Amino acid sequence: MAIILGVDPGSRITGYGIIRAEGRHIEYIDSGCIRMGEKPMAERLQAIFHGLATLIGEYRPQEFAIEQVFMARNPDSALKLGQARGAAIVSAANSGLPVHEYSARQVKQAVVGKGGADKSQVQHMVQALLSLSRKPQADAADALAIALCHAHMSQSVARLSAGGKVRNGRVRQQ
Repeated sequence: MAIILGVDPGSRITGYGIIRAEGRHIEYIDSGCIRMGEKPMAERLQAIFHGLATLIGEYRPQEFAIEQVFMARNPDSALKLGQARGAAIVSAANSGLPVHEYSARQVKQAVVGKGGADKSQVQHMVQALLSLSRKPQADAADALAIALCHAHMSQSVARLSAGGKVRNGRVRQQ
């Protein structure tokens, strides 16, 4: 059984999602957003770092998953996103958590079934997969999707390690 903290980094809003995964059983624990507003960048990075450190201390996750940076059209936005990711990763690393990174396409493929899914499709599937009474806020849904992606990838790797064989894109036990 593993508690997974998924993070959707952002320089103004960083989403987080926490799930417990045991085999195919996945349970929702918590989700939300760390909101930084219009503070100077250094204070925003500090808020991400401390906000995640607080969550790590409270929930004691064993795994940390984060979305990889994508090349934005605006280099300044990409740089700020990279800095937000860095603050989040250092918070996890300082707590001794293994850091796993997934592309947005991998996350959408794992949760929705198609890598080009839009935000509303991700929200809908996160709500359905975790049996939530309502759709989570978009950034929190993305973070939960990242945690779900990691749970699915870890399960696939575990089955392969246990002697499974890949056929037609699925892991089959030998």
